[in-house]
Amino acid sequence: MTVINVLEAIWAFSALGLIVLVLLHSPKGDGIGAIGGQAQLFSSTKSAETTLNRVTWALTIIFMGITVVLSANWLAPRPPIG
Repeated sequence: MTVINVLEAIWAFSALGLIVLVLLHSPKGDGIGAIGGQAQLFSSTKSAETTLNRVTWALTIIFMGITVVLSANWLAPRPPIG
């Protein structure tokens, strides 16, 4: 596997993760707490929403960064000059 293949796999995973996380967000601020009543992983709904926001932003930054690197073709081998 090349570096480009690894980046494409991370890029695809971050895209799918973003889709799932955005769908978990609630427009009314319920977030994960609306699923199944209350999230057991978090101590409060505010904590769940804060964690969800941080993970969403992290995946957004990863996705956008890898998108720029892959679209700019910075990792492709360059043909010899001359």
